[in-house]
Amino acid sequence: MKDATAFLISDVSRLLRRRFDERARAIGVTRPQWRALTALSRHEGINQGGLADLLEVEPITLCRMVDRLEEAGHVERRRDPGDRRAWRIYLTDRSRPLLDQLKAIGDDVFAVAFAGFDTAERTALAAALGQMRDNLSYADKDQTAHG
Repeated sequence: MKDATAFLISDVSRLLRRRFDERARAIGVTRPQWRALTALSRHEGINQGGLADLLEVEPITLCRMVDRLEEAGHVERRRDPGDRRAWRIYLTDRSRPLLDQLKAIGDDVFAVAFAGFDTAERTALAAALGQMRDNLSYADKDQTAHG
């Protein structure tokens, strides 16, 4: 049972990513770009190091990604008024319709994934997955503190 559950979670995650990627690629966006834009929409004005931490990528990887997003006109870097060496990243007006399109794609993908689920089943699944995430997150913190 445990192995089957782990494989199912992995398969669902892979299929969600694949379906989203197919649709996002059609409008010229990669999943890493989508993740960066979405994180920025929630933390606008964050510095590059903070965004790299949020996305769990290396700072150089994020720098290249931000370079491409900036070249496409979706983000802009502004000097940090408190630290001349740092840059803060902001969305541009051009990125907002793109984020709306990406949200619609995500909503459509999840509508397909949740076909046949009632509200109680959706709520129970979200609660169970949230608990699993929390368990694993706390386990990581405990190992770091005691390791």
